[in-house]
Amino acid sequence: MNTLIELLKSLLFGIVEGVTEWLPISSTGHLILLNELVRLNVSDEFWSMFEVVIQLGAILAVIVLFFHKLNPFAPSKSAGQKKETWILWLKVILSIIPSGLVGILLDDWMDAHLHTPTVVAAALIVYGIAFLFLEKLRPQNASSVSQVGQISYRTALALIPGTSRSGSTILGAMLLGLSRAAAAEFSFFMAIPTMIGASGIKALKFVLSGTPVSGTEWGVLAVGFISAFLVSLAAIRFLMDFVK
Repeated sequence: MNTLIELLKSLLFGIVEGVTEWLPISSTGHLILLNELVRLNVSDEFWSMFEVVIQLGAILAVIVLFFHKLNPFAPSKSAGQKKETWILWLKVILSIIPSGLVGILLDDWMDAHLHTPTVVAAALIVYGIAFLFLEKLRPQNASSVSQVGQISYRTALALIPGTSRSGSTILGAMLLGLSRAAAAEFSFFMAIPTMIGASGIKALKFVLSGTPVSGTEWGVLAVGFISAFLVSLAAIRFLMDFVK
């Protein structure tokens, strides 16, 4: 019975992750808040790894949905289209350099000082207000970039992830002249190397800590991963239709 309860909790975490990863409302923040209400019966080391690694399930949904656009080796693409795909990947890599440096250097400090319900709640309020003001003040025809392929190298480097990865990138991109759809799509692509790197760091730290993993914890991780993937498929489709 205890195992079933923990798996059901993990299912709930996966659903929350799958929805909030792609909306501009900070998935990590919502996982932290949810853990205050529905705490998983796992070690602190496992939780620190779990809250990041299940995001790989959400990232897998992006790869599935945008596989053709992101695949530079697709046989159906012309030489020019393959070149454009490689250029898109280069812009994505450039855009994650700031978050990568911060994540590597300050990961432990951020876990200790920023992963608190108070900080999360304040950040969610600030970003919510920022989006409301942007939508009110920004002219409807202010977008100078309607497709991700039109993003310049300068703009790609300026999209620095913040409190909410998707929120800050979409907000920053719209301020730089991108349409909602292009901003959202580029933030999805940025998530792939960002979260693979973040998950790799967390997984490596967990392995090096030597913390034992129970069968229940493996099940918790699997359920969270799969549910995050399935919910993300629906969330991404909804968001892309909504922003258009």
